[in-house]
Amino acid sequence: MTAERMPPIAPEKMTETQKKTVADIASGPRGELPRPFVAFLRSPGLMAPVQKVGEYLRYDCVLDRRIMEFATLIAARFWTQQYEWHAHHELAMKAGLKPEIAQALAEGRRPAGMAADEEAVYDLLMETLHNKSVSDATYARAVATFGEPGVVDLVGLAGYYLLLAMVMNMARTALPAGTKPPLMPFPY
Repeated sequence: MTAERMPPIAPEKMTETQKKTVADIASGPRGELPRPFVAFLRSPGLMAPVQKVGEYLRYDCVLDRRIMEFATLIAARFWTQQYEWHAHHELAMKAGLKPEIAQALAEGRRPAGMAADEEAVYDLLMETLHNKSVSDATYARAVATFGEPGVVDLVGLAGYYLLLAMVMNMARTALPAGTKPPLMPFPY
């Protein structure tokens, strides 16, 4: 296992700006500094607005929790982000996503048996991620399913978790002790 590049910073070693940013986050709905933000702590000026976007998406987003967690798993799988998948897989199951849908996604397969709204999410995000655009048919189905605010929130949610995934992969954010990586890397 490779060493974590950006482990937690002891409070006594934090700058005043870092301490203030951590206190601001901990005083909000998160109640603490979440593990994905440990690497961001090296850039508190970036961390503050990024976590505000995440706060909106986690607590005020117009989307159903099952859909939000499915979109998060899609982003985690796209970047093979182990911590993100580990943290959100259980949340997705609690929100009602079928285990076989998450398993297919983990294996890099299009899940069978998705509900219509899950298919709309999957197609919208997979086209966005792989094609860097979305067909008119996919866009129309997503808007019919979620409305324009929901479509913007969906793509924003994926983008937010992609950003976290990229930073955590770069930083080699560690899984909780004793946890095996849940995702196999994709071959290149």
